[in-house]
Order: sequence, then structure tokens, then C-alpha cells
Amino acid sequence: MTENKPSKNNLKFLKSAAGFAFEIIKAFVISLAIILPIRYFLIQPFYVQGASMEPTFSTHDYLIINEIEYHFEAPTRGDVVVFKSPYSQKEYFIKRIIGLPGEKVEIKDGQIYIYNQEHPQGFVLPEDYLPGIQTYTEGKQYSQLQIKNNEYFVLGDNRNASLDSRNFGAIPRQNIIGRAWIRGWPFTKLSIFNKVNCNKITTNN
Repeated sequence: MTENKPSKNNLKFLKSAAGFAFEIIKAFVISLAIILPIRYFLIQPFYVQGASMEPTFSTHDYLIINEIEYHFEAPTRGDVVVFKSPYSQKEYFIKRIIGLPGEKVEIKDGQIYIYNQEHPQGFVLPEDYLPGIQTYTEGKQYSQLQIKNNEYFVLGDNRNASLDSRNFGAIPRQNIIGRAWIRGWPFTKLSIFNKVNCNKITTNN
């Protein structure tokens, strides 16, 4: 009996196929090494559901959340953030930061008052990003809420239809995932969101 030996052409083909497969695997591993850290530590997609952030964001908006920013600096007033729900760690909310750690927040006459070390008498929060908006708590005055040193007071931009800190109180810092950065969908509303200016204040006389 004669033994069938692979021809040179077959050996060449096998080596070429093995080399190609190795390059594919290498590219896949490198891609995972790049994409996974970006996906889990730098940016994260978020799909808006509900009307609590209208008119800023609408249901079905697709957002990219900047996660790395808060590794280097604290969240600031006016930031729109995604955070773990106080009711379920598997659910996420999107709201705007209103009160910072250590401050007091009061809602009366449709306005938000902030009390802190710089303004112990309080100031009216300017919300130029929501012209004409008024904030209420079912028609009643919201007593001053003292925010703990590791917490933030958050509200939805749609003040008449938002489940937020008026209901569940301030949220822990560790629950905040990141800041709303880019709206990728719908394409007609593609935009990048910068930090807002909340520095023009009116003191509470």
C-alpha cells in the first residue's frame, strides 16, 4: 500500500489558512482589549424611556454616557446624570443634578432655593436651560432638605411628570454612572451636551 502524503500546495494552503485564522483571532482579542474597557469604564449607551426629562430628552433618545469624567472630578450642579434607581439596582434613571453634597434644598412658589456656606440665606437656582419652568411638589411647599456629604438632589426637567428626589430623596454618589454626553439617535437631533452654567444667582432676601 502506498501512503498518501499531503502535497506542497496543500501544505501551503494549510499554513496560509492557519496564519489567516491566527490574524483573525489576534484582531478579535485586540478589539476586545480596546472595546471592553471603553464600554465598561469610559462610555456607556443609554436608551431614554419616559417623558421625565422633556424637553431636553425624549423617550427613545439614544445617549452615550461619559463615565470617565467623574473619576477625576465631582458631579456639578446642572449635570444630567444616569444613576442606579433607588428602588432597583437593575434599573437606571436619568435626571439633572440640582443640589450638591452638604447643601439644603427648598422648593416654594415654583422656584428652587439653595442654601450653602457661600449663601447661608439661600439663592434662587437659575435654570436658563428650562425657560419658563416652575417646580412644585403637588402644590405644597417642599421643606428644606439637608443633603448628606455623599449625596446629590436630582430632578427631572419635566417637573410635572418626573419621579425624582422630591419622591425618593437625595441619591448616593456611588449610584451615579456618568453624565449624558452625546445624543446619537435620532440622527436629526444628533448633539453633544456640555456642562450648563448655574452661576448667575439671585439671592433670597
